[in-house]
Amino acid sequence: MDKLMIENRLKEILPHDNVKIDEELNKYTYTKIGGKADFLLFPTDYKQVQDAYQFALEVDLPVTILGNGSNVLIRDGGIRGVVINLTKLVDITLENNKVIAKCGAAIIDTSRFALKHSLTGLEFACGIPGSVGGALYMNAGAYGGEVSNVLESAKVLTKQGEIITVSKEELELGYRTSSIDKNGWVALEGTFSLSEGNHDLIKEKMDELTFLRESKQPLEFPSCGSVFKRPPNHFAGKLIQDSGLQGTQIGGAQVSTKHAGFIVNVDKATANDYLSLIHHVQKTVKQNYNVDLETEVRIIGEE
Repeated sequence: MDKLMIENRLKEILPHDNVKIDEELNKYTYTKIGGKADFLLFPTDYKQVQDAYQFALEVDLPVTILGNGSNVLIRDGGIRGVVINLTKLVDITLENNKVIAKCGAAIIDTSRFALKHSLTGLEFACGIPGSVGGALYMNAGAYGGEVSNVLESAKVLTKQGEIITVSKEELELGYRTSSIDKNGWVALEGTFSLSEGNHDLIKEKMDELTFLRESKQPLEFPSCGSVFKRPPNHFAGKLIQDSGLQGTQIGGAQVSTKHAGFIVNVDKATANDYLSLIHHVQKTVKQNYNVDLETEVRIIGEE
């Protein structure tokens, strides 16, 4: 099937304006980096996600799922096939003490929704820049909390095109990992089971965590957030700092002078700049401390 036929079929599934061809992805990532997508889709309901996904499989097009692009590095060659961007699926609702958030909602907004209803448990998420879908995908966490502490269940789209509800146990949530990736599922929504709390105390905790984040993280530059997972018995940022790597720059990518665990885009960095700097950091830390730094950021796309 040629490109025009694929485009026409996708425009039967989604509103025309929500199908973009050869679209630059740097507009949709926190790093402001990324080549073109062959087809970039913005579904507005689960049926559109399901139908677009199934159509892509029928015509042998690879499918890439993109949330708000906060923990991803897209290579300069872009992404072939279909990219499904879920950021139009943002509804957050309340059922008793359960907050139900669609995958495109920001996890920060979900924590604020919980605050509004004086529900405690999601305070840790008030500074995580990702979407709910991304938070489920990698069991996002910060400041001693993580998604697995409060998640009850998730709604996912399977590789067979079925929408099913899976329990927290079936998601196999570990440190920055889940079975969503392993099973090839698409996260559609999460149900968070929270407890009634004191509004003022919840707000106080969230304000404190927000201050910590803003004072320690280099939010003034585009970045993918924390680049590396925490190695056993170490902190990635400290190993990088102690290796004298802060301020090290390749092209437009720089190891942040504010927080060594971040690589920031200070001057029109390419993905190649970013990846070269990541490899340089890994190599230096390995030489100095014999510790392997594993990337937390998801690296996708063509060279």
